[in-house]
Amino acid sequence: MISFPGFAGVVASIPSPSSGTLSIGPLKIHAYGLMIALGVVAGVWLLGKRFEQKGIGTKDDANSISVWAVIAGVIGSRLYHVATDWQKFEHNLADIPKIWQGGLGIPGGLLFGIGTGAYMMRRKGIPIARGVDCAAPALAVAQAIGRWGNYWNQELFGRATKLPWGLEIADAHLPTGYASGTLFHPTFLYESLSNFALAGLLLLIDRRRRVPPGHLIAMYLIGYGVIRFFVEGLRIDEAHHVGGLRWNQWVALAAIVGSGLYLLLSKSTAAAVTAPLGGLGDRDAVLADDDAVLADDAAVLDDDDAVLDEDDADADAGDDPDADDAVLDDPDADADAGDEGIDDPPPDADPTDPTVDADDGLPSAHD
Repeated sequence: MISFPGFAGVVASIPSPSSGTLSIGPLKIHAYGLMIALGVVAGVWLLGKRFEQKGIGTKDDANSISVWAVIAGVIGSRLYHVATDWQKFEHNLADIPKIWQGGLGIPGGLLFGIGTGAYMMRRKGIPIARGVDCAAPALAVAQAIGRWGNYWNQELFGRATKLPWGLEIADAHLPTGYASGTLFHPTFLYESLSNFALAGLLLLIDRRRRVPPGHLIAMYLIGYGVIRFFVEGLRIDEAHHVGGLRWNQWVALAAIVGSGLYLLLSKSTAAAVTAPLGGLGDRDAVLADDDAVLADDAAVLDDDDAVLDEDDADADAGDDPDADDAVLDDPDADADAGDEGIDDPPPDADPTDPTVDADDGLPSAHD
């Protein structure tokens, strides 16, 4: 029987990195920052591609918008982390800007980043609702890649597990009370894979459904809220708890509820989300139905015009102005027609003519 030394250990756990930095000659690169940078590059590329597909912007627009959105997002992420974990910084204020050591709160990054991005879209004349919809899957991709920074820093892992994909953690990073060699849930991997799946789902929905402007970003917030709620429940790092839940779980629930209410309150347009785009044949059928309705309307209008034409003809026949003018122009015609058959009286006899007997109306002598 052939045996492979060390094979069982490889498949039974995820090894931890030996260092959080990558050395290229004299240059040392913090892997945490590199993962975030790679996520940003991938997200900006996807944003630019979607801008051009939707016809609302260019790749250059995506680049210029993302510069400011990323800066604001990093600042917002760090401020959120510092605010929610203040006990670590209140006596070490110099550690606040050291983001390469880890500690970026995604809720703060989304708030600052999306807000700044929307403002820049407005300045460039890009419709904000359609623009942030284009950014929704890009955000998920950026987070999916950026989460690998937690792996390199050996931080934010979950509780202990005996699952085959348990994560090894070096003794220097072990939480208090855990023995060397303990395996933990790789929450970075769960969140990374889930975000990739969320990005794919959003792209699929946008391709096959008529999504009203502003709805895709709401779907992203719901999806990420669900992912974060369950991943947060596995983590064992120190965090504030309220009502038995970690603070970030409440934030995730707020994102889910708020985005869900937005979709429900705009259900008049959200109904279009469930209507499939269909193929060209479906669109042609809809256009054909519209043409048929227009043809029926045109036929009704033609019938109305025909009735009006008949009424005009009757009016013309009963009231011919030319006939009236003819009567007015020849008044003697009616008089002649009424006196037709009556002989004109003979002209009076000339009294000076001896050959003509005057007719006095009395009997003559020879009668």
